[in-house]
Amino acid sequence: MAQDMPLILAIDQGTTNTKAVLVDASGKVAAKASAPLASHYPRPGWAEQSADAIWKSVQSVIADIVAGNHGPIAGIAISNQRETLVVWDAETGEPIAPAILWQCRRTAAACQTLIDAGHDAAVVDVTGLSINALFPASKLGWVMENVASARNLAEQGRLRAGTVDSWLLFKMTAGRGFATDHSNASRTMLFDTATLDWSPELCSLFDVPLSALPQPLPSNSRFGETAEGTTALPAGTPILAMMGDSHAALYGHGVRAPGLVKATYGTGSSLMTLTERRVLSGHGLSSTIAWSDDRGVAYALEGNITVSAQAIAFAATLLGLSGPAALSDLAQTVPDSGSVVFVPALAGLGAPHWTDNATGTISGMTHATTPAHVARATMEAVALQIADVFEAMQQDVGLALSGLMADGGASTNDFLMQLQADVLDRTVLRGDQPEVGALGAAAMAFRSLGIGISEPSHARRFDPGAMQADARAKLLMRWHEAIARVKSPASTTV
Repeated sequence: MAQDMPLILAIDQGTTNTKAVLVDASGKVAAKASAPLASHYPRPGWAEQSADAIWKSVQSVIADIVAGNHGPIAGIAISNQRETLVVWDAETGEPIAPAILWQCRRTAAACQTLIDAGHDAAVVDVTGLSINALFPASKLGWVMENVASARNLAEQGRLRAGTVDSWLLFKMTAGRGFATDHSNASRTMLFDTATLDWSPELCSLFDVPLSALPQPLPSNSRFGETAEGTTALPAGTPILAMMGDSHAALYGHGVRAPGLVKATYGTGSSLMTLTERRVLSGHGLSSTIAWSDDRGVAYALEGNITVSAQAIAFAATLLGLSGPAALSDLAQTVPDSGSVVFVPALAGLGAPHWTDNATGTISGMTHATTPAHVARATMEAVALQIADVFEAMQQDVGLALSGLMADGGASTNDFLMQLQADVLDRTVLRGDQPEVGALGAAAMAFRSLGIGISEPSHARRFDPGAMQADARAKLLMRWHEAIARVKSPASTTV
């Protein structure tokens, strides 16, 4: 690595861990660090993290990278778990409540009340998002109603609320910076994606104080500079890019035009595809801002699956296996799943079905069913959920999408990726760097410096063909029948 090549420190702040990746302009990774994060589930349907723990994990990974003495760091890039809400006191810099995770369903009933009152169409028209507990708007309304200090702080002008990127920026800059980027803002259900500003009408609808929200900026803005003592980095290190993690992954794959779909296989899954313009979905997807920079705004369609790779860990525990790798190995001992179908609606069904009250089911079992069939049905379920969103995207854009770019922890499983190619009947390309989100944020930061980063390469290509056409058709038919049963309130599937 050339000594004079600038370095970007990319922070990839996720749900289960925080990573730091040091990247040069050729796309090479000079160093990595990681710190785990715990989630808490205090009540059924609730999901939280400590906002302080999120910040300390970022401080930890930055310190690990700096300790390696790799040379001067030109700037910071942030990619972050999206839709997670942090609310804090601007004067003390302390959170006033736990961070409410994107997975949290505590506001599902309140969201349904708004839908029943006929507000959904107006929200979709402004934000591209259907009313759902996934998004921060209703979460912040819940905080305003249930956290005693929130309204008083808002009246004093001290309340600050935002997604994780804005929380990290505030802490890095010792309170001098309070902003978010357009990609994260577009996931709040409070942001007008046409005017690129907060919607006063939606703030009123969700009982959100407009004064508490961060300034929305393009993704490659100079968001601020580190303050003395906030991190192990020198004071004055600029924060050059902020992006939601799924958006950063799409950018990191090098996708710059419509036609390809990116899928991130994590706790949940996010699929995203660029569109020529702002497209409002008619098939259960979200319209969103992929990113914005000096060239303008890139729009996209997105589908969010609530439980994706997490289903593999869940099933491994259920079957008494040592972990996801053991479940994958077991799945490969049978040629198919027989008639078994696992619908992993462990926290409701996300895109494109959006059924909050759905629960997970395993159906089609007979005396011939073995744990291996259940294991294989679990692996198939991950691929089949992706296929549902992929098909919805094709319906919305009105053209055949050519392939899938895969990233995320579960994408390293070759068996799953081959299943995905077979179920989609499309080629799947897997990135050669697992930290594609961090690399995308770094590429955006380099863009703010006027430096173009090298195009990414892909380590593995999975072409369809391992599954016969009739077997694929039967698998899809059983899956769609199982989904229909799960979505029906009268379902008696066991």
